Amino acid sequence: MRSDEVAVWLKAHPDFFEEHANLLSEIQIPHPHGGRMISISERQTLKLREDCKRLESKLREVIQFGEENDAIGEKVQRISVALLAARDLPGMLNALYLSLREDFSVPHVALRLWRGGGAAANLPEFAAASEATREFAASLAGPYCTSHAMVDTGALFGESAAHLKSFAYLPLREGEPIGLLALASEDAQRFYPGMGTLFLKRLAELIASGFARELA
Repeated sequence: MRSDEVAVWLKAHPDFFEEHANLLSEIQIPHPHGGRMISISERQTLKLREDCKRLESKLREVIQFGEENDAIGEKVQRISVALLAARDLPGMLNALYLSLREDFSVPHVALRLWRGGGAAANLPEFAAASEATREFAASLAGPYCTSHAMVDTGALFGESAAHLKSFAYLPLREGEPIGLLALASEDAQRFYPGMGTLFLKRLAELIASGFARELA
């Protein structure tokens, strides 16, 4: 009989080892890590231990992800409070930059808004954005992470642009696009294609709503 036929037969006759219980201690099989022969019961014990280790590892991963998400959630909460507490547009901008730098450890931030007038027009964030930047922002359905600067946005980071290796672009929308928030880092793994962007999306919605209200 082939080994697969033996396996099928044993599955079809679960009472076999009930009738031949002594075989469980008499049959010797190779140790999974080599070196000696062990009984079936000992091999089963080893497998259960290995399964427990895998489950423990998975549980540690779940706990770690949960703790990381909790920490990010607290940071989003703090930036929400800071933006709400700001009394004017410059105050909102300062709160945004401080939070991104101190809480989220984002070393390079560039913001362009294209809906504003009066005193706001004198702020660097309202400097004219190129048509390519506006079209790029309008094309984004959500945050976009990449390893290189898109269109001509690299110029927004000034002299640091040549050293940046990862970027996250957050379109700011309030019905229609009102701006673009670009985050960047010298770390190539800080923002990368395929990374989760749920919190970036929430951050973009929060910032867009805050600025839209102030600009209105």
